[in-house]
Amino acid sequence: MTSPKTTARAGTRQRILSLAWPIILSNITVPLLGLVDTAVVGHLPDSRYLAGVTLGATLFSFLYWGFGFLRMGTTGLTSQAVGREADGEVRNLLGQSLLLALVIGMGLILAGGPLVTLGLWLLDGSEVATALAAEYARIRLLSAPAVLANYAILGWFLGQQNSRVTLAILVLTNGVNIALDLLFVVGLGMASDGVAWATVLADYTALAFGLWLVSRQLKLLEGRFLRERLLRLAAYGELFRVNANLFVRTLGLLFAMAFFTSRGAAQGDTVLAANAVLLQFIMLTSYALDGFAHAAEALAGRAVGRRRFDEFGQVVRSAARFSLVTAGLAALAFALGGKWLIALLTGLPEVRSTAGDYLPWMVVMPLVAVWSYLLDGVFIGATAIREMRNSIYAGLAVYLPLWWLTTPLGNHGLWLAFLAFAVVRSGVLAAYYRHHRRSRWRHHTAADGVEGVSRAG
Repeated sequence: MTSPKTTARAGTRQRILSLAWPIILSNITVPLLGLVDTAVVGHLPDSRYLAGVTLGATLFSFLYWGFGFLRMGTTGLTSQAVGREADGEVRNLLGQSLLLALVIGMGLILAGGPLVTLGLWLLDGSEVATALAAEYARIRLLSAPAVLANYAILGWFLGQQNSRVTLAILVLTNGVNIALDLLFVVGLGMASDGVAWATVLADYTALAFGLWLVSRQLKLLEGRFLRERLLRLAAYGELFRVNANLFVRTLGLLFAMAFFTSRGAAQGDTVLAANAVLLQFIMLTSYALDGFAHAAEALAGRAVGRRRFDEFGQVVRSAARFSLVTAGLAALAFALGGKWLIALLTGLPEVRSTAGDYLPWMVVMPLVAVWSYLLDGVFIGATAIREMRNSIYAGLAVYLPLWWLTTPLGNHGLWLAFLAFAVVRSGVLAAYYRHHRRSRWRHHTAADGVEGVSRAG
C-alpha cells in the first residue's frame, strides 16, 4: 500500500512537471531569440554589428529587467493570494502592477535619452560599436510600456499556476521577433536597427495578446477592481515593500552582467563578441533551470498562503532534483558539443577561435549556479526578498576584488571572477534557506512562519 507521504511527494513532482514544461518550452524561445539575433548579426561581414547589438542589449537589460520586479513581485504576491483563495486580491494585484508598468514605461521613454548616453558611456565599448548601440537603443526605448506590462501579465498568470498562458505569450512574442529579425536583416538588408525594430513590434504584439487573455481570465474571478486599491498610493504598500528589494537585487545582478560585458569590451571587439556568444550558453541554461524555479515560485507561494510548510518542503526537494539533472545535462552538452554551437552562432573565424578558448568555463557554470536559480524561485514565492538581495551583494563583494586581482589573466580572469560570483550567490541563498527551514518555515509553527516570511520580504 502506498503511504500518504509517498503519494504527496508524487503529487508534488507531477505538479512541478506540469508547471515546468510549458515554462521551459517558453523560456527556450527567449535564448533562441538571442541565438538568432547573434547568428543573424554575427554573419554580417564585420564583428562591429554584433558588438553593437551586444552593447545595446546589455543596456536594455538594465533599463527593462531592472524593473523585472513587476514579474517576480506579482508572481509571489499573487500565488500567496491564490493560496488564501482571495480572488479580489488577485484581481487588484494585476491592476496595481499594470498601472505601475504604464507609469514606469512612460517615464523611461521621457528620460531615455540621458539614460542611454550614460549607460553606453559606462559600458565603454569601441566608438563604432557604441554608435551602433545608440541607434539600436533609441528604437528599443519605444517598447518600454509594452515590455513592463508584459512582465506584470506573465507574473500574474504564473502566480495562478497558469504556465500554459505564459507559454502562449512568449512563443508568440519570440516567434514574431525571430520572423521579423530574418525579414529586416536578411530580407531587407538592415543591420542592428532591424533587430531593434523587430523587438519593438513583437513586444506590442505580445501586449495585445496578453490583454486579451487577461480579459478572459478576469471573468473567472470573483470580486471587482477597487478604486481605493488602484488609485490610493497607500494601498501599494505591500507591493512597494516587495518590489523595492527586488529592484535593488536586480540592479546588482544586472550590474554584474554589465560589468562582465564592459570588461570584455575593453579587451576589444573580438573578445566582446566571443563573450557574447558564450553568454548565450549561460542564458540557455538559465532559462531551462528557471522552468523549475518558476514552478517552485507558484507552488511555494501557494503553500505559504495556505500555511502548509510541509508542502513547501516537498516542493523545494522535488524542484531541486529536477534542477540538478538539468544542470548536469547542460554541462555535458557544452563539453561534447560546445564548439559546434559556437560555429552555429558565428561564421567569423577570430570570434570562433576566441570563444573556443573560454569554452571550459561553460561546462562548470551550470553545476555551480543551479542552486541560485532554484532558491531564487523559492524565495520569490515566499516573498523573502531581502535574502535574495543580500546574496547578490555578497557575490559582488567577491566578484569585483577577484577580477582586479586576476586582471593579468585577461579574459580567463574575468570568467573566474564571474564564476566566483555564482558560487557565493548560491552559497548565501543555501545558508539562508537552511536557517529559515529550522525556524520560520517549519510546519508546526506555520503561523509564525508566515509572519516571518512577511518580515523577511
